[in-house]
Amino acid sequence: MTAREPNIDYQNAPEINGLQSDLTSPLRFVSDLGRSLLFTVHPMKVASRIASKVRDGVGAYYCAVAVELDHIGMVSRAFDESGDKTSELFHKGRFKDWLSILPSQVSFSTHFRDEYFFRGGEHQFEFVSPIHIEGEVKGAIIAGFRTEDDCSSADRQLIEAVTQIAAMSLNLSAHYEAALSSSVQQAKDEHRKFTESVLDALPVSLYVIDSDYRIVVWNQHREIGVQGEPRDSVVGRNVFEVLSKYPTNKLRKEFQRAFLTGKIERIEQQTIDKDGVTKHWVVSKIPMRDENGKITHVITIGEDVTARVEAIHAASRVEKLAAVGRLAAGVVHEINNPLATISACAEALEARVDEGTFGNSPDVDDLTQYLGLIRDESFRCKSITNGLLDFSRGRTGNRFPIDIAEVLESSSNLLSHQQRGDDIEIDVQIEGELSLLNADEGQIQQAIIALSTNAIDAMPDGGKLTFRAFEDKKQVAIEITDTGFGIKPDNMSKIFEPFFTTKEVGKGTGLGLAVCYGIITDHGGRLAVRSKIEQGSTFTIYLPIETQDAEKTK
Repeated sequence: MTAREPNIDYQNAPEINGLQSDLTSPLRFVSDLGRSLLFTVHPMKVASRIASKVRDGVGAYYCAVAVELDHIGMVSRAFDESGDKTSELFHKGRFKDWLSILPSQVSFSTHFRDEYFFRGGEHQFEFVSPIHIEGEVKGAIIAGFRTEDDCSSADRQLIEAVTQIAAMSLNLSAHYEAALSSSVQQAKDEHRKFTESVLDALPVSLYVIDSDYRIVVWNQHREIGVQGEPRDSVVGRNVFEVLSKYPTNKLRKEFQRAFLTGKIERIEQQTIDKDGVTKHWVVSKIPMRDENGKITHVITIGEDVTARVEAIHAASRVEKLAAVGRLAAGVVHEINNPLATISACAEALEARVDEGTFGNSPDVDDLTQYLGLIRDESFRCKSITNGLLDFSRGRTGNRFPIDIAEVLESSSNLLSHQQRGDDIEIDVQIEGELSLLNADEGQIQQAIIALSTNAIDAMPDGGKLTFRAFEDKKQVAIEITDTGFGIKPDNMSKIFEPFFTTKEVGKGTGLGLAVCYGIITDHGGRLAVRSKIEQGSTFTIYLPIETQDAEKTK
């Protein structure tokens, strides 16, 4: 190799390979090239334009521009004699090796084939002009000629002059491309964050899986609740591994149907959280298609419809209670009169048996037993009709400010004296000073006693009955908690319905909870329940605080 310093004389340079018109002057050539590069901002297009123009300007057989740019990497463009791109003939590996071993700082030439940057065999000479960017050799303009004589001094000066422009243009375009890429990336990041914010703001649980059942999206509502897990810990993982508490086979079939049929599927589900609260969900499986119509992902959306389901159940209960009330108003009195007659006759016959009217007949014992059954069943029927009357009567009652703490203490004493159940511990907890409530004390106590009686019946082997009262925003909450056998999930939506009972025949009318529900509803309150099998149940009465009629006494 021979190296020489560039010595460019633009004013007195000879003609370049017979080029006429505006290319006869190196100065005009460089000027025109510089102006054309002003509107070229992509590094690859800058390299392509320079390589093409230089090849035409000096009549080279091959010409290439190759440069290693920060934030972008290797940029190279090469053209052959016909003006066709010939990047496959440019030896990028050899060029990178040259850059890595202290490349020449000045232009040089070579006619040794093992040093050529072009693989083609149609040339015998290469001229290389290094491109300096920010004080370092980052690339070069390489021109290949058939013979060394084809590369005149003027050609070399022109290549060196163009090299200066190339360095500036490539550097500027690299900065522009880096800034553009940064802006695009920033826009992508902002769009991704905005999309995540939108998904997180939705009042639903949402996640997306791909065709390999890998989670690709997991919104904030999926991070909370019973199945909640942090987004960073689940994205990229197998959905069956993450949702291991769900039946895997059932979940897999749901996803397979979505991928195979492409139809939206909605599934109703019911869950019980760690506190025993029942939640109702509508889960939708929504297939996603690409531009070719292929299903690539499935979106799963879980909507909490507990409030809606409870409202429907509440409306149904009110309707049933109203129907029972209308029934009771029409027939209860007609039923009570014959029941009174039957029970009176039974008692009269029992009195005659006791007086010995029937002597020592062997049937006297059977008669006594039958009369006792008639009397007991008559009174049981009467208790049912009296319960029905509770639905037909108005419950306005005598409402005045009452102290819930006193009502709970009184209810606790009544239950203690009734001696219902064995080994039942009663605990009363009053949290803070409670506001007075405008309510009928007798009706509220009736509801509390009915709920407590059911709680004690749920603890046949003993347990603990807890009364807890506290203020929750603009209402007073009364919790009645037992440690009994709990309520089955299938029965949770039916426990307030009239005549529904899980007790044995003869031990319950199925009206107690329905009456409680009616009393609390008539007071503008709400009755809720949560339960866990073998751990117990909690019934919560919520009663509104009416500050105009019931203020705290100081």
